Amino acid sequence: MTQPDNFGFGEEASLLKESARKFFADNFPCDRLHAMVATDPTPERMSDCHWDQSLWQQMVDLGWTVLAVPESAGGLGMPLVAVAGLVEELGRAAFPCPLLGTLNATYALAACGAEGEAALADIAAGLAASLAITNREGSWADGNTDVVAADGKLNGTAWFVQDARKVDRLLVAAQSAAGLSLYWVATDATGVSIAPDAIVDLTRDQAHIQFDNVEAQEVSNSGLAVLHQAMPAIWTMLAADIVGAAEWQLQTTVEYVSTRQQFEHPLGFFQAVKHPLVDVMLQIDESKSLVYTAACAIDCEPEKAVQYAHMAKASASETAAFASGRSVQCHGGIGFTWECFVHLYFKRQKHSQLLWGDAAWHRAQLATILLGDAA
Repeated sequence: MTQPDNFGFGEEASLLKESARKFFADNFPCDRLHAMVATDPTPERMSDCHWDQSLWQQMVDLGWTVLAVPESAGGLGMPLVAVAGLVEELGRAAFPCPLLGTLNATYALAACGAEGEAALADIAAGLAASLAITNREGSWADGNTDVVAADGKLNGTAWFVQDARKVDRLLVAAQSAAGLSLYWVATDATGVSIAPDAIVDLTRDQAHIQFDNVEAQEVSNSGLAVLHQAMPAIWTMLAADIVGAAEWQLQTTVEYVSTRQQFEHPLGFFQAVKHPLVDVMLQIDESKSLVYTAACAIDCEPEKAVQYAHMAKASASETAAFASGRSVQCHGGIGFTWECFVHLYFKRQKHSQLLWGDAAWHRAQLATILLGDAA
């Protein structure tokens, strides 16, 4: 099956994206973000979990958390290209919330088949979720976990869990007698201990989670196959978030250099400023095209999904670094200050750049796909 025109991004997807942009513009402007998450500039600050739960509930009520849930499980079952448009706007607003984690868990649960339907029903009912599938070394390869399952109970530690203090459920990867299995666990279950990590990103929280004889619901005993199917969507969603944040960085920087005067001209008058910003625009357009190509492949050409998703995340990770550097540099001295909003996006992009694999890792996976053993 070939890809449809415009990646299959139709009127419904366009309306969703536009409504999301308006929602964040009306309810969560950047000055509110800064006031929420950047209250303490000291390096010794505690790892806090700042977010607006009432605004998050409005997002749940709008149905954004069930966009990817299949209709059979009480969701909307929208194509991934439409969800990518929403996540792009989430990245543009840098809104602290567990939407990305909930979508990630949804795609993994959907790949579990009938066993995952009860957990999907929890998400359809409004519960938030996150993935707990990574080991202490930070390996993004499927199946590398430090959690062990035996007799229906989990023991061990899951690392690099995103927005752990905002969610109600965890999708945990654990080694079992059958191999890698996936389990659905309540964050308030007996034996679950959440230890916050100190991270540079002020718009997210991260934690490592200890499981001590935690009773869990198995949703798949074929965890490797499930994750292999779900990861392209997970990489693509994060790449969409990066693209949205980069668009904010470019727009904000262009506005600044258009008004800031130097030598009787706006900064944007000088080629040393305007040319690098054009390069940022080109890089964003490349990444955005790859994001929607990957999303469309997941919807329409699943045999190409892994390859295109690797391409999207590799390009987006490079865009994150490039757009962030140019944004800070073009703001000059004020760009290095705590009061300037650009540092919030610089830090979010740094986190996203490395999350679920950096550009080098994704390019290495691409080389293996394209060249096989020769890579």
